[in-house]
Amino acid sequence: MAEPSSTTPEHLPATAPAAMSANLRGIIAMCAAVGFFSIMDALLKTLSGHYPAMQVASMRGLAALPLVTLYVLWRGEARGLLRVRWPLHLLRGAINISMLALFAFALRELGLAEAYTLFFIAPLLITALSTVVLGEKVRGAHWVAIVLGMVGVVVALRPSQEAMFSVGALAVLGAATGYAVSAITGRLLTRTDSSASLVFWTTALLALGATALAVPNWVALDSAHWLLVAAMGITGFLGQLAITEAFRHGQASVVAPFEYTALAWGMGLDWVLWQAVPGASTLIGGAIIIGSGLYLVRTERNQQAVLPP
Repeated sequence: MAEPSSTTPEHLPATAPAAMSANLRGIIAMCAAVGFFSIMDALLKTLSGHYPAMQVASMRGLAALPLVTLYVLWRGEARGLLRVRWPLHLLRGAINISMLALFAFALRELGLAEAYTLFFIAPLLITALSTVVLGEKVRGAHWVAIVLGMVGVVVALRPSQEAMFSVGALAVLGAATGYAVSAITGRLLTRTDSSASLVFWTTALLALGATALAVPNWVALDSAHWLLVAAMGITGFLGQLAITEAFRHGQASVVAPFEYTALAWGMGLDWVLWQAVPGASTLIGGAIIIGSGLYLVRTERNQQAVLPP
């Protein structure tokens, strides 16, 4: 994972084929990030039944912070951590604290189906913001993939109408909005700051800020949950690395639709952990989502093949 340089897509007006190749790299990174974050969501849901939402957000940051620190030291980038765009980092840190706390609260109030259905508005928000904030040109294929993916999610999850109009639903919508703004802010930061600095300050600000807010209502951690917290830290760390690279290399409007692959991860986790077999509607919806993703990948490859270097 390279730092921004004269050869990265952020600093060089890339040729069209190079941009397409970067998009494919971003897509792969996003799929990996969604996998790690899906596992983290399962752990968040388990822990949110025992601890306050802000404490769960704090534990996620604290558990990942040692790994992030070792990562920065391994890359030899500790000296550059203070030479960053502080206003954007602080804004992103505040957004991430609120986002994770809201999502942890929502998972306590809603089922994963309802929570994921509402949260999947985020790719639409990211694509819309990318045109205004980043000045990205969003092709018709991107919008088609996003809309098809959203349709597939609704078909697969069949969310409860009662759950969609609740405090938990509002919390998910708030978390999705925060996630979209955070993703766009992260994309802006990749133009000047290294991957190591983004991952470090995202995790450090989450750990420090959420812990400060969680201390008044802190609940002693049960010894049986230490392993879950450690796993949440590891998956959160790996997911943060992957998603930083996804938005560094790929256009936000291209990689965002692959958030929908979380449904496939959710189905797989349900089957492996709880032996829950997906119904027909879930499989149909999953097929639509997979189809939308394959359509977008095929479009990117075709564009790369036909455009001159």
